[in-house]
Amino acid sequence: MSEADTPKKSLIDRWSGVSLARRVMIAAAIWGMVVLIGGALALSALYRAQTLSLIEDDLRQTLITLSRELTREDAFLSDGRVTDTDRDFFSNDARFQVQYSGHYWAVVGLTPELQIAGDFRSRSLWDEAVPVTPDLIRRAVDLPGVTQYSNYPGPADQVSRVAAMAIIVENRETPLVLVAAADRTPNDEAATRFRNMLLGTMIALFGGVFAAMLIAVRYSLNPLRNLAEDVVKVREGETQKLSGGYPAEVRPLTEELNKLIEHNREVVERARTHVGNLAHALKTPLAVLRNEAKGATQLDDVVRRQAEAMQTNVEHYLKRARMAARAEALGARTEVRPVLDGLARMLNRLFDARGIEVIVTGGEGGTFRGEQQDFEEMAGNLMENACKWARSEVLVTISDGAEGLVISVEDDGPGLTPEQRAGALKRGVRLDETTPGTGLGLSIVTELAELHKGSFELGDAALGGLKATLRFPRP
Repeated sequence: MSEADTPKKSLIDRWSGVSLARRVMIAAAIWGMVVLIGGALALSALYRAQTLSLIEDDLRQTLITLSRELTREDAFLSDGRVTDTDRDFFSNDARFQVQYSGHYWAVVGLTPELQIAGDFRSRSLWDEAVPVTPDLIRRAVDLPGVTQYSNYPGPADQVSRVAAMAIIVENRETPLVLVAAADRTPNDEAATRFRNMLLGTMIALFGGVFAAMLIAVRYSLNPLRNLAEDVVKVREGETQKLSGGYPAEVRPLTEELNKLIEHNREVVERARTHVGNLAHALKTPLAVLRNEAKGATQLDDVVRRQAEAMQTNVEHYLKRARMAARAEALGARTEVRPVLDGLARMLNRLFDARGIEVIVTGGEGGTFRGEQQDFEEMAGNLMENACKWARSEVLVTISDGAEGLVISVEDDGPGLTPEQRAGALKRGVRLDETTPGTGLGLSIVTELAELHKGSFELGDAALGGLKATLRFPRP
């Protein structure tokens, strides 16, 4: 994979971990902003274009009025000059009477080079230049009788919309250009106000819609959160199956999960049955081998030792198979303190002659996420081993906090060196051959702890002997 692909993959991985609710809200936010702000800008542009169209309609009407006045019979002399240039064509319209009112008209004469040769104009234009550009004059002359439009920065620094139309006059070398102009600043300001108001309204609308969508998405995803909580309850053993009321879209998933849970239980039960059958099937042949090898020959000795080794290995692996099957079972849950109290009472009676006292502290309400038989196997091995080596006291401490379940077993015996601790965890290793046992106890504890996602370690005890600690993280 190239270096360029790495950021892309990282981005995809990050996006794949985003919750469904966040994905929906991000998509809705992006699309909503695009639609609402885009719509606001489009409506604003439409409003601006409409107001500009109204200005152009008014300018066109002004040009039509001018052309109508100039086409009357006495409007021109025989050489094509306008007869009465001092006459105000719009004397009754106050817009053209007030200086720089924002509404203007002019009639422009041209030279053969299309330069302005002279003009007569509205009083509102006063002494300002005619608001027309050479380009607008050229376009008007090229298409006589057709109104052409352009913008012009004036008069009086007003941003004006200008309309120009050329008319052909008999006996005149060049056409006349009729010009009408209007200050478009008020219309532009109105369009800007409308755009700002529309954007504010759209943003407020988006906020309301987004809040409503957020509530709707959270409400719609509640069944999934409830499903996750119910699955945790099944895994922790608080219930045997998913039984909550779910909507139609989620119900098929819950039904399949219930089938999977039931199938898991059936698989575990079948594994236990097969392990038991295998144990019974091997027990008799091994017993026969040991009974037939009671002689004093070298062959009898070899057969006895190998049969015992086979018996030890069979017991170990059958026990491990049972442990693995139980560890995979869903919903197993064991109260810690009652089990340890029961083991302590049994060991106190068993080692009473030696004056050994087993004390259990803490752990009220603590739970082990697994079957009771597995927990008894681990705790029983550690507590019995501590009693064998203790002088007078064995202390069992339970802690079930934020870091998980921690069980420590301490004794006041001789303890072990670091090298001896490492050796004690190996399967079949016995540090003292004078004590009964197979050397499988601590290795079984280690394997059981790992099967339940936990850990097992040995250390120095505050009582002076060995401290064995089991740790199980929270699920």
